Amino acid sequence: MIRILIVDDHTTFTELLTEALDREPDLLTVGSTDSGRRAIGLCRELNPDLVVLDYHLPDVNGLSVAASILAESPGIRIVMLTGDPTPEAVQHAATIGVGAFLPKDGSLAGMLNTLRNVRTGGFMVHPSLVAQLYARWNQHERQNSTQTFTPRELEVLRLMADGNDVRANAVILGISENTCRGYVKSILAKLGVHTQLEAVVSATRLGLVGAH
Repeated sequence: MIRILIVDDHTTFTELLTEALDREPDLLTVGSTDSGRRAIGLCRELNPDLVVLDYHLPDVNGLSVAASILAESPGIRIVMLTGDPTPEAVQHAATIGVGAFLPKDGSLAGMLNTLRNVRTGGFMVHPSLVAQLYARWNQHERQNSTQTFTPRELEVLRLMADGNDVRANAVILGISENTCRGYVKSILAKLGVHTQLEAVVSATRLGLVGAH
């Protein structure tokens, strides 16, 4: 029997999850609270096997609550719920010993499977959250890459993507070939590549130029 404490400030969600868990023969809810501070005290009193913990709580951040619980009782498994993870939050959760990150709007079957299989020392992140994290990371990379290029370098890069050589680009931009070569050299260095073709491929992946 896995004894579970639910920590969430949405009453309806807590009630529905409690009913669902108590219908399972191997799961049992031993309490619930909408307060992070209260959750820390309840873990001392009830000694649950597992805590289902909302990332967003009205009084204390969920990660702070998890850190406090695990500092006192490292054997307790914690499954954190969120709808909008950040890379920093996921990394922090893994560091302090949170066992899993799940979407709050995920399926009950997925939740039950995770509760039964999460292990102390392991770290599970639901695929939908991984996809969100990747999208954020990709957007961040594109923004950073765009910011590192001057407007003129971006012009040269986009002309390169159109298949023009240095001479043609120099004519289009009204600059000397040597100046254009200087821009190309700077672009290659910033993208960490060695050829113009590699530069175009890398820039396309980052969204700096359109796919051809």
